[in-house]
Amino acid sequence: MSRRKGGNLLPVRGSCLCGVLRDLGASVVTALIHRSWLVIVAASAAAFVGAVAYVAYALRAPAIPPAGGVVVRVAPGASFRSVAAQLRRAGVLRHPHVLSAWARYRGEDRRVRSGDYRIAHPISPLQLLALLRSAQDALHWVTIPEGLTSGQIAEVFEREGFGGRDAFECAMRDPATLLELGLPASGVEGYLFPDTYALEWAMDAPAIIRTMVRRFRRESAALAERRIAAGLTEAEMVILASVIEKETALVHERSLISGVFHNRLRLGMPLQSDPTVLYGLGRSRGDLTRADLVHPSPYNTYIHPGLPPGPIANPGRAALEAAIAPAQTTALYFVSRNDGSHEFSTSLAGHSRAVQRYQRAR
Repeated sequence: MSRRKGGNLLPVRGSCLCGVLRDLGASVVTALIHRSWLVIVAASAAAFVGAVAYVAYALRAPAIPPAGGVVVRVAPGASFRSVAAQLRRAGVLRHPHVLSAWARYRGEDRRVRSGDYRIAHPISPLQLLALLRSAQDALHWVTIPEGLTSGQIAEVFEREGFGGRDAFECAMRDPATLLELGLPASGVEGYLFPDTYALEWAMDAPAIIRTMVRRFRRESAALAERRIAAGLTEAEMVILASVIEKETALVHERSLISGVFHNRLRLGMPLQSDPTVLYGLGRSRGDLTRADLVHPSPYNTYIHPGLPPGPIANPGRAALEAAIAPAQTTALYFVSRNDGSHEFSTSLAGHSRAVQRYQRAR
């Protein structure tokens, strides 16, 4: 509404108020629109940060495998998605889709190596991915030192996670396995070749034993010509080598000790080897008593002449070579100097003096 004044129209107070309200409304709407965009942007940013945090957590959070660990076999040509699902079923991966997406983004989904993987400790998805890309980790390296008995070797494989000692000892006595490998009825003692083996986690006790015996066969075949020239059968070589292996850890002494034993065997003298007595007593170390020296074990070379009935340990290549290549010596006796080395004597009187010197000092 307006009214005239001197012929001119003057705005009324009501129209001014409408304009002000209109301008104020536009400002409010504009502010609300800006605020809505800010809210949307902030929400999107928060969602992005949350997603990043979730992925980071999912990739780094370790999963705890079942008690005793699990072995996961990755087949050649398997897709990463199927491998991730397999890991989830095994209980070592909680977020398979996250890991699959990450591996695809990084171009690592096609770099997984086939093989057996043993997982026994908490492991994150990123660590799993690194594990699956490593060819070396598909195998496990186990070192068997020279001079261990078959029972001690079973303990090594138990500690390394390949199964219980009982399973190995049962396989070591299995008649079918012994027949297959051409071993004596006494068992595998002496024929488990000491070495470092790269083994698949899924290998069971019989398969590992076959691997070790076949390794021995290769070494024995390489020594066959020299062994025959020395007048020894394969069994005799292994038995004598096992005694040499237990008598000394010094490389330069092995052929000397072999020479002493060859001399005694030629003269019909008993070997009188302490390690053979200990083996017959079911021990691997310790001092012997007078009662021990007359214990009626077939392995007691103090009371039985010749070689013991079977190997007393599993000898390495150096001991096998020493058995068929004895040093040319006239020595018939040796005694420990208590430092790992031995004093050799050609007569009983000289040996008695050495015993007095070194054994009384103990």
